[in-house]
Amino acid sequence: MSRELWLLRHGKADRNMAMEDFDRPLKKRGKRAAEQIGVWLHDQRLIPDWIASSPAKRAISTAKIVQKALAVDGLGITLDKRLYQEGFERLKLVLAECPSEARRVLLVGHNPELEDLLIHLAGSDNLPDTDKLLPTAALARLIMPDDWTHLKAGCASLLSITSPKSLPDEAANLSWDR
Repeated sequence: MSRELWLLRHGKADRNMAMEDFDRPLKKRGKRAAEQIGVWLHDQRLIPDWIASSPAKRAISTAKIVQKALAVDGLGITLDKRLYQEGFERLKLVLAECPSEARRVLLVGHNPELEDLLIHLAGSDNLPDTDKLLPTAALARLIMPDDWTHLKAGCASLLSITSPKSLPDEAANLSWDR
């Protein structure tokens, strides 16, 4: 069985200029989109073995909403500061250190790092021709080699990029009241 890496960009966040970037919360729309992706993952029986998130408020909120929608006991979230504004090479270090028995790994983070990692792993010739590969709350799924200690350019295959806008209407009609 091959390993998969899932890259999830945080949901839409508030752009309050009086607030530090790290502390920006999700908007209602961002919470709803994160829930849509989580419910979709659950419905597709796509359950990660390990979740790592940026500790920034909008990323950890996204990770927690997805975790709750997955409804899996014992599935924790590892916070890793290297997932916040440290470049995609640092994301590769996080991947090198993730549990080798984890067959499906979910990273929750930010652009441009996630898009840069996606381009590096899949190769720019193997990606959709679009201005933004990972809009807010979009999830990229990649088939990865078994060994993540030295991830070379082009070592992965893109399975899909799913955004809340691309989901069926029933998933899009979730209401966020919390």
